[in-house]
Amino acid sequence: MTTAAADSDPRRAPEPPPAPAATGVGSLPGDDMAESIRMVMGELGEPPGVPFLPELPQRGVGADMIGRGAALLVDLYAEVQPSGWRIVDRPGRDHGRARSHLSADLDLLEEYTQGYVGPLKIQVAGPWTMAAAVELPHGDKMLADTGAVRDVAASLAEGLRLHAQDLRKRVPGAQLVIQLDEPSLPGVLKGSVRTASGFGALRAVEENVVRDLLRSVIDGVKAGGPADSAIPVIVHCCAPDVPFGTLHRAGAAGISFDMSLLSGRHDEALGELIEAGVLLLAGVVPSTEPATPGPAVSELRDRVLRLRRLGFSWPQVAEAVIVTPSCGLSGASPGWARRALRLCRDTARALEEVD
Repeated sequence: MTTAAADSDPRRAPEPPPAPAATGVGSLPGDDMAESIRMVMGELGEPPGVPFLPELPQRGVGADMIGRGAALLVDLYAEVQPSGWRIVDRPGRDHGRARSHLSADLDLLEEYTQGYVGPLKIQVAGPWTMAAAVELPHGDKMLADTGAVRDVAASLAEGLRLHAQDLRKRVPGAQLVIQLDEPSLPGVLKGSVRTASGFGALRAVEENVVRDLLRSVIDGVKAGGPADSAIPVIVHCCAPDVPFGTLHRAGAAGISFDMSLLSGRHDEALGELIEAGVLLLAGVVPSTEPATPGPAVSELRDRVLRLRRLGFSWPQVAEAVIVTPSCGLSGASPGWARRALRLCRDTARALEEVD
C-alpha cells in the first residue's frame, strides 16, 4: 500500500505495515524497560502485531515524551526549569539523562529483538508539540518565534534520520515506521496554546504553515530510509479535533486517533483517507481499565466495522485499519496495559476473518 501524497524522493514510496494489524500508541506504565519490551514482543511480535519501542514516562525527567524528543535534537539542547523544558546553550544534566535513557532503551531493544523481521514502530514528539512545550532561553514558548519553530523542526528531522540509521543497524530485520506524536496540534491551529506565563494564548498558526513544516519533517525522515525505499511516517493525535486534512496534505502515511472522540462530521475526512490509501490507526481499546468488565473482542471488532458506513467495501476498509488503544497506556495498571495490547492483537485477528 502506498500513500496518496506524492513522494518527491526517486526511491520507492514507503510501505506501511499490512493491515488489519495491531500496535500500541507508545507509552506504558512502570519503569522496567526490559520487562516492557518483553511484553510488547510477546503480545505484538508476530503478525498481525506491530511491535514498538515503549516510552516509560514514570521513570522521570528525560523519559517523558518531550524528554525523548529533546534527546533526539541535533545541535539544540534542552534542560528542565521550574516552568518546564527550556532551550539552553550547552547540554546539561537533564539532556544527559534523556540521552542515557534513550541509549539504554535501544540497547535493550536490540537484545530482545534478535532475529526479528517485520515492522517496528518508534515514537517521538512532533515538531509542533515540541515547539508548544519547550521554552526559548529568555522568553516564551518556541511556538512564539517562527525561526525557532523552523530550527526545532530541522533539528528533529536530522535527529530522526540518525536515529533511524542506528535502529537499522541494531535491528537489521526491522521495517521501520516512525510515529510523530502531535497532541498539541489542534491547539496550535486554534490559537489555544498557553504562553509561558499561562496568562494568555499564543497566536494561531495558519494551516498552510503547519502543513508545510510538518511535511518538511516527514519528507526528511522518509529520505533517511535505505536506498530502495523510504520510511513511512504516521502522526498520532488523540485530541477531539484531529486535523485529518492537514495531516494528509502533510504526507502522513497514517493517522492515529481516539475513535471514541469522532462523530459523523468526520466521515468525509475518513473516507478521503481510505480512498487515498492512508492508514487509520483506530484507537478503540480503552487506555485505562474500565470500571466494568472490559470490552470483548467481538465488541471492539464491531466498533471498527462501523467504518463500513463510509461506503467502502470491507476489504477496502480492512486494508486501512490498524487497531490501537485510544491513547498511551502510561496511566494504566501493568495488568491492563498487557491486556489492552492483547485485545488490540486479537481484534485485528478477528477483523482478518470478516467476510
